[in-house]
Amino acid sequence: MFGIIRPCRHRLGEELSSAWLAQLCGLCLALRDDHGQAARMATNYDGLIISALVDAQAPATTRRSAGPCPLRAMRTADVATGDSVRLAATVSLVLAAAKVRDHVEDGDGVAGTAGVRPAARRIAERWARQGAETGAGLGFDTAVLLDAVDRQIAVEAAAGPRTTLLELTEPTEAATAAAFGHTALLAGRPGNEAALTEAGRLFGRVAHLVDAVEDLHEDLTHGKWNPLAATGTPAQETHRLCTDALLGIELALAEVEFTDGRLVRRLLTKELSRSVHRTLGHPGHKHCRVDHHGEQKITNRWGRRRGYGPPPPGYGYPPQGYGGYPPPGYNYGPPPRRRSGFCLPFCEGIACCECCRCGEDCCCACEGCACCGDACCDC
Repeated sequence: MFGIIRPCRHRLGEELSSAWLAQLCGLCLALRDDHGQAARMATNYDGLIISALVDAQAPATTRRSAGPCPLRAMRTADVATGDSVRLAATVSLVLAAAKVRDHVEDGDGVAGTAGVRPAARRIAERWARQGAETGAGLGFDTAVLLDAVDRQIAVEAAAGPRTTLLELTEPTEAATAAAFGHTALLAGRPGNEAALTEAGRLFGRVAHLVDAVEDLHEDLTHGKWNPLAATGTPAQETHRLCTDALLGIELALAEVEFTDGRLVRRLLTKELSRSVHRTLGHPGHKHCRVDHHGEQKITNRWGRRRGYGPPPPGYGYPPQGYGGYPPPGYNYGPPPRRRSGFCLPFCEGIACCECCRCGEDCCCACEGCACCGDACCDC
């Protein structure tokens, strides 16, 4: 599973966590039913927001019973079904196809290796074709997603010293805006289209920036392109752009007419804000051991070193084209190791989610982990 919004049932509560899991499992099963078992690899936590938006606006929702699954501890569940999850599956599959295609062309990752490249290319082509066919049946033109991916590549290739960060995030914003806006049409609420398009545009901005921050260390270490390093954007500016986008999403959602908007409001406000704070830090606290103001803090909650600052010249760091060193305030170094490598739909009896270790309103209001009593997060 991947995605920037990773809620935990201990924060969502029983009712909302069941609704969230119904969307996640519905997306996974829709990918399987429409596109085959391999397509389930495109399941992601952010994609279910599309189906949740459709159901939140629709007069009524449809559910069906699903069989046991290892990620549900072999429990059955009522999962979402219908056009909502099919739209989410279409968006997830087309974007996954574009990502696989990029890995093939760049020779990056497993898909870019010589022995796997032909099979990966065929999978990407099949997923793009299947997604386009399903999208056409739902009235959604997936060409807007593929066009955004192509423009993203072109913008990054043409990026220069005067390129702004928002110019680099624009293609991602356009893709998510189109997907969010179409949920209003699919749910029969055309009056919501403008507000949801704006919310989708800002969500795409936050997702792009959070991914860029999370990948900054690895990208610079391996000489890969990163928008933050290419534009020299400091952490404070990135944090400002994210918090402004969070406020814009909240204002846009206030204009949307929902039948039951509790889940999507929670995911796109508090949980998305949590993702930003988890990646870029909160405003700061005198007892906090995490760097939030550009000062190097060397230990995490277990007393281990978090990083060693920018390396001296000549130590494998790309000297040109990536800003030379990380932009100010990002506290260069790999993120601290998590005790659990998973953030599962539920964590009882399997592993402790890294996302349930803090209080609700401030990440310094530690409450411990509700399922295993583990230590709270880095604050």
